[in-house]
Amino acid sequence: GGASGLGLQTGKRIIAEGGQVSLWDFNASALKEVANTMPGVHTVCVNVGDHSAVVDAVRQSHAAMGDIDILVNCAGITGATATVQDFPVDSWLQVMDVTLNGLFYCCREVVPLMTAHGYGRIVNISSVAGKEGNPKASAYSAAKAGVIGLTKSLGKELATSGVLVNCVTPTAFDSPILSQLPQSHIDYMCSKIPMGRLGEVAEIAALVCWLASEECSFSTAATFDISG
Repeated sequence: GGASGLGLQTGKRIIAEGGQVSLWDFNASALKEVANTMPGVHTVCVNVGDHSAVVDAVRQSHAAMGDIDILVNCAGITGATATVQDFPVDSWLQVMDVTLNGLFYCCREVVPLMTAHGYGRIVNISSVAGKEGNPKASAYSAAKAGVIGLTKSLGKELATSGVLVNCVTPTAFDSPILSQLPQSHIDYMCSKIPMGRLGEVAEIAALVCWLASEECSFSTAATFDISG
């Protein structure tokens, strides 16, 4: 998810504030375009749903940048829009592989690098759907609920290590993931937002970057709504 949407916006903001960034994405052409417009950024083409690929990607990023201080897990797919009884099994498994298993793999491989030098910030992107459950989005809702549970578990495991782990639960916001959904589903989500509009990527990235910063020093295993 690093070559577009929230991942890309977060990466740009971290670079603007003096950080180094390694962007991961499954879309090789999108990564190449990003690299051409952001000189010096490190990129890795990787399917986070493949554990061995994540192990290799962590190795590449660590070699390129040295210590890894921040991990933002934002890769996700929506899957089919269907009732549970009609939900395609292959779509269910793909959503779990990318949205939940991939996040677990990334945390599993990066945490030892962070604990080795006693500092880290992990920000996991969940969703309001993970708290409320959206109809005809059972796989996405279940995977994002899993993200919240994993965040709480890992955050408590690492609470005294210097590594803080939090998650963000946005409502629908204007990003490329919306292209995976029918307009009727987008309209349904918008109807639940009191402010009456989609969130903006920059608004979500601002919260992510605070959670990824040294200023976030007394919050871990927590869930932060940004839901209009």
